[in-house]
Amino acid sequence: MDHDHDDHLHHEHDSHYSDMQARVRALETLLTRKGLIDPAAVDRIIDTYETKVGPRNGAAVVARAWIDPTYAEWLARDATHAIVSLGFGERHGTRMRAIFNTPEVHNLVVCTLCSCYPWAVLGLPPVWYKSPAYRSRAVIDPRSVLAEFGVDLPAEKKIRVWDSTAELRYLVIPERPAGTEGLSEEALAALVSRDAMIGTAIVRLPEQIR
Repeated sequence: MDHDHDDHLHHEHDSHYSDMQARVRALETLLTRKGLIDPAAVDRIIDTYETKVGPRNGAAVVARAWIDPTYAEWLARDATHAIVSLGFGERHGTRMRAIFNTPEVHNLVVCTLCSCYPWAVLGLPPVWYKSPAYRSRAVIDPRSVLAEFGVDLPAEKKIRVWDSTAELRYLVIPERPAGTEGLSEEALAALVSRDAMIGTAIVRLPEQIR
């Protein structure tokens, strides 16, 4: 979990999440005492879906778009089927839209009504994405929110905020960093983080590759 981001966005809602966490902890304790679950196994499953399985799917989509202009055009035109072609897809009836960052425009995804999120390509949603603070501030003052995530954009760069729904969800295709021309598709995918596909991070080239 991205607790640094949580500190910025959740301070006004600690009591709400404390109550929820207390209930979850109580239920987990009860099930553990009855021998119905193994807490360590639950933690491993959550970590897998939060940081490995889900985000890696979306990263594969981004990397393919970076190296294959034909696929990128398909993704821009019909993200739902382009993503399915790689073996990933949302539940039946949910459409996907890919939104491409450019030198002129940075995209940011939020769900103002609840926490609609593309699980199939990004895994479990981070805690901060579901917080009322993020959901309101991302719309009202996205530049400040991005700055809290360490994304300081030039004043002339536009920010577009996209509001997810149960029927339509978004995947940000971040800009490909310079200096990655010789990297394989797999190596490119390894550079892409979950946050970059929400719009709260920039894909950067690690120092060792530079």
